[in-house]
Amino acid sequence: MSDLLRADVLSGLTILITGASSGIGQAAAISCAKAGAKALILFARSGDKLEEVAKTITTTSENKTAVVHRSVDIQKSSAVYEAVKSVLSEGSIAQVDVLINNAGLAIGAPARFPDLKLEDIDTMVDTNLKGMLYTTHAILNTGMMERKSGTIMNITSTTALEVPPFPGEAIYHTTKAAQEGFTNSLRTELQGTNIRVLALRPGVVADTTFHKQRVGFDKGQYDTFMEGFEPLLAEDVAEQIVWVLAQGRKKERVSVKALDIVPSAQRMLYVIDKEWNERNGVESMKMDDS
Repeated sequence: MSDLLRADVLSGLTILITGASSGIGQAAAISCAKAGAKALILFARSGDKLEEVAKTITTTSENKTAVVHRSVDIQKSSAVYEAVKSVLSEGSIAQVDVLINNAGLAIGAPARFPDLKLEDIDTMVDTNLKGMLYTTHAILNTGMMERKSGTIMNITSTTALEVPPFPGEAIYHTTKAAQEGFTNSLRTELQGTNIRVLALRPGVVADTTFHKQRVGFDKGQYDTFMEGFEPLLAEDVAEQIVWVLAQGRKKERVSVKALDIVPSAQRMLYVIDKEWNERNGVESMKMDDS
């Protein structure tokens, strides 16, 4: 087991993860369980996939991490509040110590902004931005503000700080920049409490629903983009999520308020060393058929 995932680093914590049915969210849930989380609350729209993730954790976790999951559309504030209150009213979970706002998506590429469908714009804004705001609001107002302690981690993106020259993702990049602005503003507003507000910014992550969906599940586009370099895996990001959370547990006065994790070949957002695989004897990752 990686030292990052020692079975005690997150012991006693109850962690809520949005977008937990696949990709980074799923990997984060598994890694947090390995790192000793007391309980996990998993939110996503797909109840069937959440059930599979929960089963994987409960059958493989050596730490006996409790898992509660809810099928919830975080685009709707009422649904978010109902789900949070439902979990907390069960009695088995008293509070949420850590919120990981992970849910997000990019759709419509390579269409430029004027050519995007209005429903795609609404879906990205409602999920990436409103969903994060609603979930954060719900967690702060169901105990975290009263206790004046806890952690909110927003999974943003390197695109929040660097806008690439290729077309098709103006709305996605806008929502990620807004997430960064909210993260920084909320951190300032919550002075007078011990609540940490953190950002983790992944670069290119391979073989996740996110990157498949952003190109409309077009295998040719996906494979062309991933050609020549070694991207991150969801598990790489999940390990860093655990590491960042663990730092604050070691020393209350320490916060890793923002962390970028990118493939070594991704020198800047839009500068990717496409000779990486050839130089390092690595095969390019292709989109699977699932």
